[in-house]
Parts: sequence; structure tokens; C-alpha cells
Amino acid sequence: MDPIGRAGAVPGLMGDVHPIGEVLSRAVDGDFPAVDGGWRRVEPWRSGVEGVVAFTGHAYLAVDDEISDGTLSGLGPDGFGGASNPRLVSRLAGSGWIDALDIVLVARGAGGEPALVPRSDLRNHPRAQHATSVRSDVATYGYAAPDDHTLVTLSTGLGGLLEVGLETDPAKDHVGAQVVRDALTLVPEDEVVVAACAPGNARALRAFMAAGFEPVASVQLWRPER
Repeated sequence: MDPIGRAGAVPGLMGDVHPIGEVLSRAVDGDFPAVDGGWRRVEPWRSGVEGVVAFTGHAYLAVDDEISDGTLSGLGPDGFGGASNPRLVSRLAGSGWIDALDIVLVARGAGGEPALVPRSDLRNHPRAQHATSVRSDVATYGYAAPDDHTLVTLSTGLGGLLEVGLETDPAKDHVGAQVVRDALTLVPEDEVVVAACAPGNARALRAFMAAGFEPVASVQLWRPER
């Protein structure tokens, strides 16, 4: 197997699906990449943002063509942790911003009557600003009460899939899992949606899993300055 095999866009029902979006969509149903220690280079799904998505025994590196195949291969990526090596990530990011290593979780939308409403007043929330820096088409939602600052972001994110993020208002008596369930009503029924959660954020991780999300991979993003 050629470990640096390049993957192009995969035709899908919603147009060209990014290879990482394709593999995450399959993971929802338990169909994972081969556990072969391999890795694959793909084009970034968003201009100015690169990253590594690692599954059990297989990894995907979304890196701009500015980095040659030889340079990338020489950094020693592999599907058994090498593609997420901090030295590799640091080399690719240069002096640019590097995000935390996150767990990737997947679920399907619930559809139906939305449990949340658009909240443009939350657009300047730090979590919304972070989402805007690495995702596209970011929309902010929350509960109708104007004094409730619980935030849900819905955007085009990892691999071109819908991505959800949230932060509950500590002044309100919200259960995290219920906020996640309410967020899923914003996503069309059965459409794949992803979320990223820091491994140490056990409270958020438990909330996503209690609401039906399943962990399938890890992701680390960076905005390169080389």
C-alpha cells in the first residue's frame, strides 16, 4: 500500500464530499478505515486550516500542497500515533496557532421542531468566535429567554460536515445532555453531525455521549504560518 495515497473529493448525495467527511459518515454506522498503520494525505477542507484526523490504526493528514509529499513523508507519520506526534504537528504549523488535541464524536440529526432559536446576540461569545476561526457558515442558537446565555453553534466544520459546539450558561440549571439533544433538533433527521471535545473535558464528553454521540477518532487543527 502506498502510505501517502492521495484522496480526492468523493461524489455524494450532497455534492462532492471531502474524504474525511466521507470516512466520518461511514464511522457513524461502525464502518472504520483498515487498522493497517497507514495514513493518507488529503486536501484541507477549509482554506487556511490544516489538521490530522486519526482513527484506530489509520490517519488522515489534511495539508496544503505547499508541503511536498517527500517532506510530509519524512516527518514519519503513521496510523499508530505518528501522524499526531507533537513534533510533526509543530513542524507543519510553523509559528501558527495549534489547537488542542480533541476527540471526534459523531451522531445523526434528530430533525423535527427545533428546540432552540437563533441568537445573533451570542455571536461575540468566545466559543462562537473560536468556531468562526476554524469553521465556515457559523450560526448561533440558544434558548428563547434573553437572559439565558447558553450557546450552541452550528457550522460547516470537520471534513465539510455539520459540526456542533456548545457552552451552557452556568447561571442556568441546564443539563448538558439535554442541551446536546436540543442541538440535534437543528440538524435534519439522519444527517451526520460531528462534535469535537477535549479529552480532559469529561463533563462535556459525558454529555455528548449521553445524548447519543459516539467517539470515533481524534483531531488536531492548526492554522499554519510557515
